[in-house]
Amino acid sequence: MSSRLALSLRAFWRRWVTSKPPVSVAPEPFAPPKIGLALGGGFARGVAHVGILKVLERENIPIHCITGVSAGSIVAAAYASGTEVDHIAKIGCGMRFNDVARWTLCRLGLVESERMAAFLKRLLKKFSFEEMRIPLGVLATDLGTGEPVSFRDSGDVILPIRASCSYPGLFQPIRHDGRLLVDGAMCMEVPAQLARKMGATHVISACLPMQGPAVVPSNMLQVVNRCFQILQSRAEESWRRHSDLIISPDVTGVAWDGFKSGAEMIEAGERAAEAVLPQVRKWLEPAHVEAVTSPMPVEVAT
Repeated sequence: MSSRLALSLRAFWRRWVTSKPPVSVAPEPFAPPKIGLALGGGFARGVAHVGILKVLERENIPIHCITGVSAGSIVAAAYASGTEVDHIAKIGCGMRFNDVARWTLCRLGLVESERMAAFLKRLLKKFSFEEMRIPLGVLATDLGTGEPVSFRDSGDVILPIRASCSYPGLFQPIRHDGRLLVDGAMCMEVPAQLARKMGATHVISACLPMQGPAVVPSNMLQVVNRCFQILQSRAEESWRRHSDLIISPDVTGVAWDGFKSGAEMIEAGERAAEAVLPQVRKWLEPAHVEAVTSPMPVEVAT
């Protein structure tokens, strides 16, 4: 009897357990991604970044923070300050070298950038980091140590941008806190890591590719620029590993000082941004699971 009773009890227990309704577990609330946009250098070719911003804004892609080096810092600061994209495009297409530089005699550089301060005051709506409508980060390079120097959160934005745009040999370095600061792209071509430090969970890096072989340097400055581009292309891993998505507008046919090609470069930026929209939209889907740092960033060049 005891053996039969034990079997009966076990059978009853199995039926009771399997007949219990499943326990419903409430799904975790969807946490929208914090998208950071990192804009690289490129001198006049930095106008292509405006096309990327036009598409992201048109498609209502939320930007958590924006960072920039060199020409990218100008576009990033203008957008973060609240300047309309169409106005940035108009200024960029009409911009000329003399708007931001004045030739002078100095052992540290051929031009000084005081005119850039006046140019930025016409372009930007706000002039301090704490006033920006979107968190802004600007990267420069310490000429003494070779280390990146980041500016964010508070303080004046004009001097950091001038420093980030101080292309070695052409622009005179900027003195700040006992240091000489030069172009941020010398230590980090695209400030993806800075965007990550500012809280971005997903980083879109905008990199302007090296000029194609059809663009033959015609003066000393173009030769120097091409050499810097070659060196930077050998050190891309430092910023690529912090990027989830890489946009590379096709501006290979535009010279580094090709200010007159502004409209063409903006269109290239738009095409490149439109090509990555499907991937960006996936980030915004509640059912989409995305790692904080992608081991292999997606790259699109158009």
